[in-house]
Amino acid sequence: MIDIKIIRENPEIVRENIKKKFQTNKLGLVDEVINLDNEFRELTLMCDELRNQRNSKSKEIGNLMGQGKKDEAEVLKGEVAIINEKLEANEKREEELKEEIKIRMMKIPNIMDSSVPIGKDDSENVENEKFGEPVVPNYEIPYHADILEKLGGLDKESAGRTSGNGFYYLVGDVARLHEAMIAYARDFMINKGFTYAIPPFMIRSDVVNGVMSFEELEAMMYKIEGEDLYLIGTSEHSMIGKFKGQIVKEEELPIRMTSYSPCFRKEVGSHGLEERGLYRVHQFEKQEMIVICKEVDAMEWYNKMWSYTVEFFRSLDVPVRTLECCSGDLADLKVKSCDVEAWSPRQKKYFEVGSCSTLGTAQARRLSIRAKGEKGNYLVATLNNTVVASPRGLIAVIENNYQEDGSVKIPEALWPYMGGNKVILPKKI
Repeated sequence: MIDIKIIRENPEIVRENIKKKFQTNKLGLVDEVINLDNEFRELTLMCDELRNQRNSKSKEIGNLMGQGKKDEAEVLKGEVAIINEKLEANEKREEELKEEIKIRMMKIPNIMDSSVPIGKDDSENVENEKFGEPVVPNYEIPYHADILEKLGGLDKESAGRTSGNGFYYLVGDVARLHEAMIAYARDFMINKGFTYAIPPFMIRSDVVNGVMSFEELEAMMYKIEGEDLYLIGTSEHSMIGKFKGQIVKEEELPIRMTSYSPCFRKEVGSHGLEERGLYRVHQFEKQEMIVICKEVDAMEWYNKMWSYTVEFFRSLDVPVRTLECCSGDLADLKVKSCDVEAWSPRQKKYFEVGSCSTLGTAQARRLSIRAKGEKGNYLVATLNNTVVASPRGLIAVIENNYQEDGSVKIPEALWPYMGGNKVILPKKI
């Protein structure tokens, strides 16, 4: 959510930003906010004037009563009663206007960074940089689900019976490899100076509304029936929500945390679920990182954060690239975002394994997260980034370490987490 001062003072900047995001249906919200805000401010002045009148008359009533002029005091009491009636009605309208303004402000997209490329959708995202040499071996690499099944590590048929499409069992060494990647990611980020956390896996609606746009909510979140609780789609939701309504000390900034959680997503939309594979599923596990810092330091941290994910995957012998998200692919709360994509030697192209975003002060404004500085309190900036999400990360490691005999080499960085095992062999049939 942007600062309403921007709409008051520079509405054209807001309109131009909406146009660049190809959301012309939201242009009318700007004028609606301006009109409602004008009414709200006029009403606030009126309420202040009524309170002044009430205070003045109340003081005068006290003086008259002290002088024994009860009749004159009673007349003024009647006038105060009328003022109170007007004030009560105006205060009620004030609250209504506040809510109407908030609803519209939460739909207006955040102001993007000037470096964000302009494009209608993800097909117009821009490649930034490649890391590592993409390799296509001279032997065929099967579909990842087939590899995992031959390793005795995937059972989607049973998951279909217990839970339906979009779920899976990971078994044996494959399950262990999956957890090894998560554990390694945890230690990797701790070594970068981040504090490890395991957050709640369910959050209330006020936190949900603070950390994500309405569009994301509808497409992603599972609601717990009969309770004000949602299953998290990423631990960023809980981790940023941790600071809701808090004033942190400026000397504590930047706050750097890395968190583990299962993640649950409806995956509503055009992408759909994979019948056989694990690329798009209803549940997965993830190691996340979040940073809370001064707004002036946000872009520096943004660049550090995506580079950590690149470094993580390169340490697992996986070539990656970064892809700049264009304006039309940028979620409404985000100032700037990029995806980290891993090389798929089977498909001979890259696929998304993580996403890094800076949201400016948007989440902090919604959740009232501030820092206490020498010159007073101010809103902080919030950032989030995927270290690794598995099974997607698992797919990248499996494909890039698949051998012609059907085995999968375990990257050296993961050996300590696999009991010293260096390879996963296919099961004999």
